[in-house]
Amino acid sequence: MPELPEVETTLRGLAPHLEGHRVRSAVVRQRQLRWQVDRDFEKRIAGARILRLERRAKYLLVHTDRGCAIWHLGMSGSLRLVGSECAAEKHDHVDWVLDSGLVLRYRDPRRFGALLWTDEDPVAHDLLVHLGPEPLSDEFDGDYLFKASRGRRQAVKTFIMDGRIVVGVGNIYASESLFLAGIRPDREAGAISRARYRRLASAIKQVLARSIEQGGTTLRDFIGGDGKPGYFAQQLNVYGRAGEPCRACGRPVRDLVLGQRSTFFCSSCQR
Repeated sequence: MPELPEVETTLRGLAPHLEGHRVRSAVVRQRQLRWQVDRDFEKRIAGARILRLERRAKYLLVHTDRGCAIWHLGMSGSLRLVGSECAAEKHDHVDWVLDSGLVLRYRDPRRFGALLWTDEDPVAHDLLVHLGPEPLSDEFDGDYLFKASRGRRQAVKTFIMDGRIVVGVGNIYASESLFLAGIRPDREAGAISRARYRRLASAIKQVLARSIEQGGTTLRDFIGGDGKPGYFAQQLNVYGRAGEPCRACGRPVRDLVLGQRSTFFCSSCQR
């Protein structure tokens, strides 16, 4: 599933080719995505000028002079720019025809993604209003995590993966951040000290920022390509490496299941 860095990379790849342009028309070939695309969507977007692109958690917000389109890429969705002569294929569900002659095309084989429209502030939308802070923002730090964790008995890994606590810390990024911070993923969230949460918040920022940076440097041809950023290109310390030697101490990386998700850690380096 596309995570925060992949959505951010998608935004950075598309924004220069969308912002300031008008959507001449739209074609919705398949309305039954995760939620049904509004019957009036084509009328709402036709003629709209794209003002700016913004990311909130894993949602891509396309602000226009008529309202805001909210994209979610789901499990297998991607956005790319193609020429108007490029014929749509089986899983190409939505096209936006731009005044530049390019077409913004949404492909989603599994149809778990979404395309929604709102005339209001998208941050107040039901899908977004309860989300926690962005992990790369000043609002998110170790003191915030420490305060939010008090009284919580859940594992720290599921705690930081809760979008109401902080957005965008997916499974791989959670495992890697906890390794850098030296914290076992199954440690009780409410039992972790303020100092350790400060290390964890710093590790989360470091892991996500590095992934976004690498996403930008290995790009990502969003024009004519498949529109998919490469996933997790950075060298992983623990995720997916059960039984292999820890890169820090050499002892075998272990795995367990937390919140129905595979979790990887070093029992020597993480306490």
